[in-house]
Amino acid sequence: MKVTIDNITLDVEPGTTIMQAARMIGPEVAPPAMCYYEPLQGSGGKCRACLVKVTAGSEKDPRPMPKLVPACITAVQDGMIVENTVNEAVLETRKGIVEFLLLNHPLDCPVCDQAGECHLQDFSFEHGVSSTRTVEERNTFEPVDLGENIKLNMNRCILCYRCVYTADQITDGRVHGVMNRGDHAEISTYIEKAIDNDFSGNVIDVCPVGALTDKTYRFKSRVWFSKPMDAHCSCDKCSGNVTLWYRGEEVIRVTGRKNQWGELKEFICNTCRFDRKKTSDWVIEGPTEVSRHSVISANKYGANMIRPAFPIAQAARDFKQIDDNRDRSFLENKSILPAKK
Repeated sequence: MKVTIDNITLDVEPGTTIMQAARMIGPEVAPPAMCYYEPLQGSGGKCRACLVKVTAGSEKDPRPMPKLVPACITAVQDGMIVENTVNEAVLETRKGIVEFLLLNHPLDCPVCDQAGECHLQDFSFEHGVSSTRTVEERNTFEPVDLGENIKLNMNRCILCYRCVYTADQITDGRVHGVMNRGDHAEISTYIEKAIDNDFSGNVIDVCPVGALTDKTYRFKSRVWFSKPMDAHCSCDKCSGNVTLWYRGEEVIRVTGRKNQWGELKEFICNTCRFDRKKTSDWVIEGPTEVSRHSVISANKYGANMIRPAFPIAQAARDFKQIDDNRDRSFLENKSILPAKK
């Protein structure tokens, strides 16, 4: 099938979604995703972050779809034409989606361990606004321990269901899910059970925000101060392919390896994640490849790091140019300007 996305035409197999087709082109065209997670069957269709405009349904029926559609669960048709980054209605709608996701989300970025690799940060950075229109109190929850190594901060949860799908599909006997309905909905365990199966730690990796965090790593370091290295070991439970995060010579955390979309390539067991924190436990393969636009690349690529356009546009919109007509000698006396030699 032929599909055109943002004026780029490509051939795809029948059954391919708009999201999958856009990802074939690259990150500059692919819609953002907060709930969609390709390795998890049934994920997607909840956060509405990936809404796109279909201006032509197919070659046989070229009429546009009347409303924006979620790219992650909408299959392409032969001759379909899709607008994502080139459509103003799509970009304006995403500002509204960001606003909805942040209605109850706390401003925890300065203390949140997910800062620097948070998909909601990226989403709001690219499509959000710097002001808020709400004055109501936010829904608040107390932090909860979901077992020995997992901490749940429900205040940060956006109900993407990724952790629920992960527990359903890679573990036996899921003991947590979404409780209650509407604005009372929350992630919780059934009758206060602990999540203690061998692959429970993967819910940390799939969480797009800082709702589920690693208790062995909490408050130890910022992600941009750590050094990721690819490594593997001989494990009888999982593939043993992981990313080690170093602070100096210390392994401060272990995660599964992720692709350019932030999705796990393979799920890893809790033994590899929580118990093997020594370099001697692993065979080091080399530095992890990090996208240069990521904050993790800070202080690693120097002048070659790509500067996002959003903060520049925000500064131009929210701050005015300095028009200082004061005498230069006054500024020099106040040490605001260096004295002329």
